[in-house]
Amino acid sequence: MTAASAWSTRLGQLGVWARVSEVDVAFAREAERLGYGTVWLGGSPSADLQRAEEVLDGTESVVVATGIVNIWRDEAAELADAYHRIVARHPGRLVLGIGSGHQEATPHRTKPLQAMADYLDVLDEHGVPIEDRVLSALGPRMLALAAERSGGTHPYLTVPSQTAEARAALGPDKLVAPEQTVVLDADVDAARRAGRAFLRRYLQLTNYTGNMRRAGFTESDVAGEGSDELIDRIVVHGEAPDLVRAVRAHLDAGADHVCVQVQPDEDAPRALAEIAAAFAE
Repeated sequence: MTAASAWSTRLGQLGVWARVSEVDVAFAREAERLGYGTVWLGGSPSADLQRAEEVLDGTESVVVATGIVNIWRDEAAELADAYHRIVARHPGRLVLGIGSGHQEATPHRTKPLQAMADYLDVLDEHGVPIEDRVLSALGPRMLALAAERSGGTHPYLTVPSQTAEARAALGPDKLVAPEQTVVLDADVDAARRAGRAFLRRYLQLTNYTGNMRRAGFTESDVAGEGSDELIDRIVVHGEAPDLVRAVRAHLDAGADHVCVQVQPDEDAPRALAEIAAAFAE
């Protein structure tokens, strides 16, 4: 068994992604009870990994992953120290998701590919295993770096065809763990409103709109608040079986694991319960 396949087993096929500010021990315990294999801490958790440690201390077996630590904000040495502190007490339950953020939010963000390689050099120097870190890789060059220098990739706001491309780029022995945003609502108009409210900020970020265009969306699709087709494919909506079909589409395309992000946030308790039940059928 390769290191990546071992992680695939530990992560489980289904996980939950939520902003670190929304995740506490109670949230993680409920996700664990429902059968989610991994809780992803989104929204750039800090390199001290304090929340990850709290969640691991308060749960039995769920894996905790960061989605993602921002290399422009957090020092690699600090992240490595936190990693070693935590895995000494919770071996096999922590994955470091690492990313380079957005040009619009980080004006000094230049040469992100080289910056990521340099960051990984520091993690290597501090003994963080390659297989315990994944990159938020969207474009082909970052995917190539993920294949060479990490255990896999954690793409965000992508469609199943891009999951297939990531699998082809990384080969069979690396982890592919995409995020899938969902809205549990059979009312198409209401669901699209929720999807647009969620996607609005991302449609102002060129790394995401560029990646959407690579997936085949047009300039008009990503303009303004996004076309109906864009919303429907990026923020999947419907009843729980519809959402599970979207998860399985990523798995069929080559994903090892898919983490669902429920929008709006307040719908998460009900939606996560219904998705878990539908996935288990």
